[in-house]
This record gives sequence, structure tokens and C-alpha cells, in this order.
Amino acid sequence: MIHTALFDLDGTLIDSIELIRRSYEHTLRIHYDRAMTPEDWLSGLGRPLRWQFAQYTQDAREIEALIATYRAHNHAHHDAMVTAFPGAVEAVRSLKERGVAIAIVTSKLNAGARRGLACVGFGDLFDVIVGADDVEVHKPDPAPVVAALARLGRSAETAVMVGDSPHDLASGRAAGTRTAAVAWGPFARADLELARPDHWLEEPAAIADLHGGN
Repeated sequence: MIHTALFDLDGTLIDSIELIRRSYEHTLRIHYDRAMTPEDWLSGLGRPLRWQFAQYTQDAREIEALIATYRAHNHAHHDAMVTAFPGAVEAVRSLKERGVAIAIVTSKLNAGARRGLACVGFGDLFDVIVGADDVEVHKPDPAPVVAALARLGRSAETAVMVGDSPHDLASGRAAGTRTAAVAWGPFARADLELARPDHWLEEPAAIADLHGGN
């Protein structure tokens, strides 16, 4: 029985992928005068910005400058570019109305996650939000999933972690939850299959089926 559903945010509930891609591309162009490769793009997707930019430099001040450039561009264009995936708000609301505890587990900052949720219509549906600034280690480590379960007062055995990236699925599996891969994110199905998800969700409306004995 599934009584708790934990969700990644970007690429899972919110279609912000093009905004993320453009923000990353803008940052690399400004700081390094280089184009973004597919490897740049996917290798860090779903992980905190500090980890992503540490792949380019170990200079702490330079990493902070990269993050600042990224966030300035991202924040300036955020509200005009992000939307909820069609049917996602209704599906999540359906779970909550049937007594499922729900939480966000994201690698973006807590405040940024709340802004995105409010912007696209999720409002205050979520009982708990665990962001990159709420834990010391991040996905694919199980720590953020464990933190969300602790704050909800729920066990991993009756929980599912839903995400669009291998990092989401690895985090949930390591924490002892079931995992559900979404088919509408930027990662290829073959990449997600390597993480051995327990469930496949082909469209956002299928989120509502993550309940009871499913």
C-alpha cells in the first residue's frame, strides 16, 4: 500500500526544463565563452548547482559567481517560462484528498521550489518541501528522501519517490521507498531503466493512480 508520495519538482511536476537549459547555457557563455554540450546538460540535471559548477572549477569564489549568474538569469525569466505539466496539479490534489501524504524533494533551494509551486498553481498542497538548503548531501544520496519521510512521520515501506531523473530514483531506492519514473522528462527511457523503477508513469494524470494497492 502506498500512503506517501514524494516528488521531484523540475521535469516531474513543473515544466521548467527549457528555463534551466537556457540559464545553464547563459552561464557557460558568460563565464567561459563556450557552448553547452549535451553532456554538460544532462550530467548535472537534477543535482544542486554547486555540484554542477564544481565540475568546471574548484575555486569556491568562482563557483559562487557561476551560481549567481545562473540564478539571476533564471529568476528574471522564471515566471514567464514555467508551467505545470498538464494534469499534474489535479493528480496531486487527488492523492492528497484521498489521504496520501505528499512532499517535494528537490535539488533547488527551498524558496525557489515554493516560488515555482505557487507560480504554476500547486499553492500549498504539499505537506513538506525538502530543498538543497535543507540537507547537507543531496540526490542521488538518500538523505533528502529520508529527511522528507522524517518530517512527514511516514515510513519508507509505504512510500514512493517520483522523478524524471536517475538521481531521483537512486535516492528513493537507497532510502527504501518504491520508485516511479515519469516518461515526460528530459532523460531517455533507457537511462531511467538503468535505475530499475518500480512504476512507470506515462502521463501526469497517472500520478493519481499512486494510491492504495497500486
